[in-house]
Amino acid sequence: MTAVPMVEIHRGPVIESWHAGHAVICDTSGQIVEAWGDPEAVILPRSSAKMIQALPLVASGAARAAGLGADRLALSCASHEGAPLHAKLVGEWLAERGLREDDLLCGPQPSRDKELRFEMIREGRKPGRILNNCSGKHSGFLTLTQHLKAGPDYVDPAHPVQVACREAFEEVTGETSPGFGIDGCSAPNFATSMTGMARAMAFFAGAAGRGDAQSKAAASLVEAMIAHPDLVAGEGRACTLLMRAASEPVAIKTGAEGYFIAILPGRGLGVAVKIADGATRAAECVIAALLVRLGVLEAGHPDVARFLNPAIRNWDGLVTGEIRPVAGLAG
Repeated sequence: MTAVPMVEIHRGPVIESWHAGHAVICDTSGQIVEAWGDPEAVILPRSSAKMIQALPLVASGAARAAGLGADRLALSCASHEGAPLHAKLVGEWLAERGLREDDLLCGPQPSRDKELRFEMIREGRKPGRILNNCSGKHSGFLTLTQHLKAGPDYVDPAHPVQVACREAFEEVTGETSPGFGIDGCSAPNFATSMTGMARAMAFFAGAAGRGDAQSKAAASLVEAMIAHPDLVAGEGRACTLLMRAASEPVAIKTGAEGYFIAILPGRGLGVAVKIADGATRAAECVIAALLVRLGVLEAGHPDVARFLNPAIRNWDGLVTGEIRPVAGLAG
């Protein structure tokens, strides 16, 4: 099977273009409930895998030893926008651990918070590592590094932190990873199949009902994400808005190049979405459509409609078309 059309771009009466992709929904037994495209397509989940990368931080006891609260666990799973709130919390986390911004190996990034970004431009301030959307994940890596008494190059694939991340990744996906790519933040991002990623998200969805260390860690990360949607992404971002709009607790997380996941604890389901051409607009549309299909989101909610069926406007503000999921995808 190959990628299938999932999103249509309409201009007037014409379908001007479309986006193809894959999607898989798994239950807590690891079985496929529904699938579109190729369930065995090998993908890089990118930042959608951050809660898996955070598992060793919690399961090892490092988070407990460091006194990390739910806000910092949420940040460890986040692709935040580098708003003042995110920068403050990450800065405090580093300071409490006796760490400096330069200890972060994620690289400097401009803030994606509009007001802060413009303020920094006016004042001639340079992009910062704390502002990097992965700085929370890297603060978690550093905390685990201290706990393991390991060396500072924690993004090296052979480093104990990344070895632990790979082991956790293969455990929850139920697959041996065929390899990895280096992510935008310099950490390895392990590959798996679409089914493997949906199976992993279903593992997280059912974690609260199990008592092993890995499941307890997964449950605490899901709870943190659901409790702090503003830290997982930020104001105006799809992850944050869709979590807030949901009729039941759900953890939603985006990843670069058109990836999205959802964790539904109340239903014991995990969802994975990949848009073949990497388009974010299409991935946002599909994850919204599937959550509408599952009854977690209402199509008419304004913060759902802005991703499920957004209008396309021209430079004069006139509506010239719309983005919509293919017929039947939203149920």
